[in-house]
Amino acid sequence: MIWIPSKRTLILFITSAVLVAAGACRSTPSASSPQALDAGTENPPVGQPPIQGAEVSPTPTPLTAPQAPPEKELADEPAADDELSETPGDTSDPQRAQQEALELCQSAAEFLDQGEIDDALAALDRAYELMLSLPSDGDATYLQAREDIRRLVAELIVRTYDSQRAAAAPPTTSWDLALPIVQNEHVQREIRSFTNGERESFLEGYRRSGRYRPMILAKLEQAGLPSQLSWMPLVESWFKVRALSRASALGMWQFIASTGQRYGLSRDAWVDERMDPERSTDAAIAYLTELHGLFGDWPKALAAYNCGEARVMRLNRQRPDEYLDFWDLYAQLPQETRRYVPRFFAALVILEDPAAYGMNLPEPLAPVDGFATVRVERSVKLDRLDGALGLDKGTLAALNPSLRHGATPKRAFDLRVPLEAEPSVAEQVAQLPEYSPPQPLYVTHRVRRGETLSGIAGRYRTSVSAIMRTNNLRSANRIWPGQRLRIPTRAGRAAAAGPAYNPAEGTHTVRSGDSLYSIARRYSTTVDDLKRENGLSSNTILPGQKLKVHPGSRDDLRRYQVRRGDTLSDIATRHGVSLSALLRANGLGSRSTIFPGQWLVIPS
Repeated sequence: MIWIPSKRTLILFITSAVLVAAGACRSTPSASSPQALDAGTENPPVGQPPIQGAEVSPTPTPLTAPQAPPEKELADEPAADDELSETPGDTSDPQRAQQEALELCQSAAEFLDQGEIDDALAALDRAYELMLSLPSDGDATYLQAREDIRRLVAELIVRTYDSQRAAAAPPTTSWDLALPIVQNEHVQREIRSFTNGERESFLEGYRRSGRYRPMILAKLEQAGLPSQLSWMPLVESWFKVRALSRASALGMWQFIASTGQRYGLSRDAWVDERMDPERSTDAAIAYLTELHGLFGDWPKALAAYNCGEARVMRLNRQRPDEYLDFWDLYAQLPQETRRYVPRFFAALVILEDPAAYGMNLPEPLAPVDGFATVRVERSVKLDRLDGALGLDKGTLAALNPSLRHGATPKRAFDLRVPLEAEPSVAEQVAQLPEYSPPQPLYVTHRVRRGETLSGIAGRYRTSVSAIMRTNNLRSANRIWPGQRLRIPTRAGRAAAAGPAYNPAEGTHTVRSGDSLYSIARRYSTTVDDLKRENGLSSNTILPGQKLKVHPGSRDDLRRYQVRRGDTLSDIATRHGVSLSALLRANGLGSRSTIFPGQWLVIPS
């Protein structure tokens, strides 16, 4: 017989969970929350070209056989690219699904009281799946049930992770001022690797460390963390800011996308802050601080940094009444992690007394400093800007490694430039041609509420089957708000190769590099008219897309060529039009930049 709680019972249950979770939240375990989406060994960001100039991150040199070491293993992470999985069980009966979800929440709370954390998490995973299966519109009862169950699950997850923090810490949780270095057979083996097969890479990594380590040391000191952690990038990436592992971990600190997102590293088609030395260092320090608080010692924190905290937590719970150190868990950790911590210790041993190991360390490179930051709002190639500013080629790329295409994005970006070049940057950026990256084979679409796969396919002029095949979807009816879909555009690119204007249809076929502004100017119309005629809600257009146009339909249009010193507000006032009308007619935003020589449409 299935238990159906009364309204009073449900309210009492929810209230008690809220109160318990509120007490747990006093420890603010925010960074211990469940892993962000699109984690794990991910592919390059969907719909984006590969990172230019990315370097392969270092992997240990084999000691016995000439085979590559294993890739990084990422513990219990969701699959990348929003790949769907089938919901187990029968969720066709909403009332039964609601009841089962509530019972699972109750079970999770009981498991927590008994210290059965793995069982609690499994119950909460299933409760959340059932909550998603409930009707999202129509019946107010189910709408409320979704909210209640969502809140119960969230609060119990907070309680779960807080209980892990308390259970994982050793009896004394004082911070070590220095990492205790163990020199056992595992560490000695890595010392031999660094001083033989990996000698040149080690020395080059040490030389490169001079560019970033002073900055890292200052941030570690401010955070109260051991200075030895400043050598982690030597083991992670040889201090290469664009290092890319086979597991798609990127940057000097080798963040996968989901962990980077958890700690504030943004990424899009233009910028990936995992390659930004300062921002990624801030994220690494926040992550290491959290891991030390979770496990209570540095070796286990380092192991979790390498393979993920979920795996180390699970191993750490095998004997809940004992304190287990890294070496107690060693044999059950992934192979790379079994080498990672000893490699870090080996690096510290060598750096403490390099002569004892036959290592003559080179002079470190000069630190990256003495630069200014200039706000740039146009996309230009960095190497062309180098030339315009009289800088050596590669200067700006070295100062701004987070730029994926070697170009500033088509939005505001704080560009680092040498101090002596700062006064000339704005002028030179305005005079350089705007850069458009190559059109990718895919674009990324984030699903909104109410959208269907057929509607999305129609918008991008592709087929439902093509989208399903590209995204490994099993059902055309299973998409949800926030999901990212890869939309193939190859057919659109092929269609764009023919004549752009079709007089019989009165349409313009969008080509790579087209914008609503350039099309409006070509056909003597306005961006506002194009958007209204084609039912566009944004300025986004795609190669192959057909737009209705009426050439010469706006003979009343006046045009103005921007002069040095002009502002959009001044131009609008001078021609007796509102600023909003001027922006709308030219497809501009309030933060858009104009430059001398640019033509603007003056609306009537």
